Amino acid sequence: MILAQLAHFATHTVSSLALFQDEQTVSFSPMGLWDHMGWAVRAIAITLFIESIWSLAVMIDRYLYFSAARKQSREFAPKVAGALKDSKLEEAIKIADRNKKSHLAEVVTAGLQEFRASGGTATEETIASSGRALERAEAIVHAKLKRGLSVLATIGATAPFVGLLGTVIGILHAFQQIATQKTSGIGAVAGGISEALVTTAFGLLVAIPAVMTFNYFTGRVENFDVEMDNSSSELVDYFIKQSHKR
Repeated sequence: MILAQLAHFATHTVSSLALFQDEQTVSFSPMGLWDHMGWAVRAIAITLFIESIWSLAVMIDRYLYFSAARKQSREFAPKVAGALKDSKLEEAIKIADRNKKSHLAEVVTAGLQEFRASGGTATEETIASSGRALERAEAIVHAKLKRGLSVLATIGATAPFVGLLGTVIGILHAFQQIATQKTSGIGAVAGGISEALVTTAFGLLVAIPAVMTFNYFTGRVENFDVEMDNSSSELVDYFIKQSHKR
């Protein structure tokens, strides 16, 4: 009788170990996780991948645009200042035309062209119209500088929730497996939990760089706005000084 009980215990132990080994067959490699994912979780992962590519494209585009604007503005500012000091209006406009990627050049050009179109005489009306042209140009350039930043803000705000949706679906999948297989072993829920963790991590991985770069680029846009305001004020002051020389 004792031998029979020992044999039953050994058989039960071997069966439990075999079941445990079968439950550990879930692969946690990227391809293994992808193969185990349901279509709903795959759709969420693809959505997050598209968001990551989109945000990366915006980051690269804004970095190149801001770098070119900064470089050309540094070259433009002293040249146009020297031309205006010598009262060479046409030369100043030509210098601005050669630096079209500069945010300062775009604003200053609008004021200079309006001043020239009004007769090139520094009257009160001419100065007022040039000031309005500068304000319009500042608004246009500001919109160009902020282009794409709303995409980064949206991705940074929504990507964690998209990943959270994958978490919820993964957990539901895990409970469904438990109900279907009628077992509560770790293997029954490993796949669903892995889906949940992967989509959550992916969502955060997409959102964190988007938020950081959005804040960085927003700070640079604010600096550019200050520079444009200062350039506009200096140009209006130049027109006023010209009117006093008449």
